[in-house]
Amino acid sequence: MRRFEQAIGCGVCVMASSILLCVGCQASSITPPNSKIHSAKSLTERVRHEGIQRTYHIYLPEGFNRQKSLPLVLALHGGGGTGRQFDQALSQGQFKTIANQRGVILVFPDGMNRQWSDGRTQHLKRNKSHDDVGFISKVIDRMIDDYGVDAQRVYVTGISNGGFMSVRLALDLSDKITAIAPVTAQLPLALQHKTSNQPISVMIINGTEDPIVPYQGGHVRLFKFGRSRGEILSTANTIEHFRLRNNCHAKSKKTLLPNKDPNDNTRVEMEQYTGCADQTEVTLVKVIGGGHTWPGGAQYLRPKLIGRVSKDINASAMIIDFFLKHSR
Repeated sequence: MRRFEQAIGCGVCVMASSILLCVGCQASSITPPNSKIHSAKSLTERVRHEGIQRTYHIYLPEGFNRQKSLPLVLALHGGGGTGRQFDQALSQGQFKTIANQRGVILVFPDGMNRQWSDGRTQHLKRNKSHDDVGFISKVIDRMIDDYGVDAQRVYVTGISNGGFMSVRLALDLSDKITAIAPVTAQLPLALQHKTSNQPISVMIINGTEDPIVPYQGGHVRLFKFGRSRGEILSTANTIEHFRLRNNCHAKSKKTLLPNKDPNDNTRVEMEQYTGCADQTEVTLVKVIGGGHTWPGGAQYLRPKLIGRVSKDINASAMIIDFFLKHSR
């Protein structure tokens, strides 16, 4: 069970001949650069929160210059994963590639015990709930102070447990976060009555055939008859929650995207709500036939276990481009 959870966490751990193979990019802890760098750089830093040293991994794009106030994207791993593992085996390195092309700083924080306190309680099992909202808030402050991040362009994405956490952050940190883009995640039932202090742009990327996080809502389970990891709203109700909060137009614009890979057995439909308060936007990327996966990324476990990966879109590029449309 633990091995399966690690694989689900961020698509970085796969089973081969009963041996768990985990891959991830290495990083070292170094002093933050004072001015600029010529090549992309990865490093690891720590911040003390709740009396605990918490870790986060930073990716600075080529040509980083502290004086330019670059946008920041925080990417949250799934349950059982780590920040260091997020990019390479989940998006197959595409996330960093796109960030480098767009001039975006990435941060991959580590959850305590490889999990996030995302508003569900059942998924934590016997582990203590930690103040992850406060931790992420502190990381954002550090990135602004140490790297000159543009405080008006701070964004959060994540998959599964990390996706749920990004939803919680939209509710609790809307004063610091401009937009979120959860993947394979919805609004936990326990948080359904919470609203953000201010409008925030949202793009949700969910597969209709996700065997773990049910598209229509209900209980999150690693296996069909496994224990509940918390109850969630449907994808439609999650979108409606943010549409109402942002006071968007009631009618959406629906677009069926090109079927770039007919062999992946998926189609992608976009449903966009505009005319929202403070020029925000609420968008659903409905991956018809898609599973508990990162579109355009790796099929990190067999489709029978996690569902299919859509190759019709590149979620890494779609997420970053959505973010860059929005600023405070």
